[in-house]
Amino acid sequence: MSDHRQVAVKDRRAEPTGPGRRAARRAGGDDRPPPEEPPASRRSSRSPRRGGLGLSRWIGIGVTGLLVLGTLGGYKVYHDIEGEFKKVDLDGQLGNNRPPETGALNVLVVGSDTRDGAGNKRYGQHMQGLGERTDTIMLLHISPDRDKATLISFPRDSVVQVPQCQNPQTKAVIPPGPRMINATFNEGGIACTWKTIESLTQIHIDHFVKVDFSGFKNIVDALGGVPICVSKDVVDRQAKLNLKAGNHVVKGETALAYVRARYSMGDGSDLSRIKRQQVFLNQVMKKATGSDLLTDPIKLNSFLKAAAGSLTMDNHLTVNRMLEIAQSAKKLTAKGLQAITVPWMPDPADKNRVVWRPEAANLFEAIRADTEVTQPAKESAKPAVKNEQVRVQVLNGTGRAGVAGEAAAKLADQGFVVTQTGNAGPATGVPTTSVRYAKAETEGAAYGDALALRLSGDKLTPVAGKMRATNVQNYAPTIPVTAPPKGPIIQLVIGNDWKGVRVPTKIPDSLKGNVVDSKTDPCQ
Repeated sequence: MSDHRQVAVKDRRAEPTGPGRRAARRAGGDDRPPPEEPPASRRSSRSPRRGGLGLSRWIGIGVTGLLVLGTLGGYKVYHDIEGEFKKVDLDGQLGNNRPPETGALNVLVVGSDTRDGAGNKRYGQHMQGLGERTDTIMLLHISPDRDKATLISFPRDSVVQVPQCQNPQTKAVIPPGPRMINATFNEGGIACTWKTIESLTQIHIDHFVKVDFSGFKNIVDALGGVPICVSKDVVDRQAKLNLKAGNHVVKGETALAYVRARYSMGDGSDLSRIKRQQVFLNQVMKKATGSDLLTDPIKLNSFLKAAAGSLTMDNHLTVNRMLEIAQSAKKLTAKGLQAITVPWMPDPADKNRVVWRPEAANLFEAIRADTEVTQPAKESAKPAVKNEQVRVQVLNGTGRAGVAGEAAAKLADQGFVVTQTGNAGPATGVPTTSVRYAKAETEGAAYGDALALRLSGDKLTPVAGKMRATNVQNYAPTIPVTAPPKGPIIQLVIGNDWKGVRVPTKIPDSLKGNVVDSKTDPCQ
């Protein structure tokens, strides 16, 4: 991960981490052994009385999927209740240095732990007027084809580099620096959280949705309940939950108790609960897509009215915008949803916190690379050339060290057979990137097309005629090629306009063990 996305340990050591709040939590007499995951998961920067609820995390997860499914249904009944959704104008607050749009839809979802409002005060009336923090921070990514969705959860105890923000009430400037990610919302509002996620991931965010406690039970009841499964009897007096082992459909207070449960399920950690609730989201998606919610205007209207009083969104998430997306979102189902938590590890400077592992950069790159709308396959007498059939010589024409090696590694990961790396062009650099093949190769253009499709930026047209290579070295892939293909060798000349290799849009293989999808066992 590049330096600007990491937090220097030495910069954090002087920061207070709120030991008084953690000490207050320990005073409760919990002498159980610590979980396998870092103790940060059990603690947060919030006060002890806020720490045990965790309700808004489920609301964030459940309503995220349902909001997308429900409001993208294209029904005119939404027009009747649009005024009930709270809107926030963030124009001018996000700055000009933002990642580019890609055609995908990225929605930032935060769960607020506010106790303000009639629907929230019963969960902590003494907490009213004390502000709000993000109990949940997630990014919902929907592919340009609108047929796949990835939900990325950001652990609230993550210590990250936060950009300069401004407090929305006092207008005080908040300097950049390392701090807890869930503090961004409390200190700088939703605009600060938005800017932070964009700066860390370099993923363009299109909209945001904020949810609070209010209306949770009505939302679940509007669905007719949500199916869950527990592997053993659960008795949680703190959450007021009592469930026998097996399958259940939870509604109302039982659903509320289930999402509040913490120490009676899993290892009691926040990170463990995130994964359990990602499984829960898939159950929500299955229920929504497997029922008539999206085809019955009365049921849909009931759900939207239940959700409206609990949601705040940006002013650009309008009815017209949603109906526009609806036309291409009909393929989005539970099978197309994957949920994953940002790869993390204990913070070396404070084991009660976490930092992101370098693999997080691969996850964000995969999301950024999801930029193409799949075109219908054209009928052809000849099958398309596969990556494994293409031999590639990668030449660096930029004058910057390491560019060819980096591109070669990414191409090899996608199955291309990289034969050599080297340099090309004058010291001032080759102006434009090109894909080339030998003039005598009659099939060179077809093989070059297969390579061109995996390069970021505008699609390149392969050119007949190769450039002279210098400082050529044979390339040794991580996994040796046992049966090299016999096709032409295609030359990739990297110019000064190089935008990189388009990595696969799937979640990297190294993170597959952390993915929650429709195949994940729901019995917790």
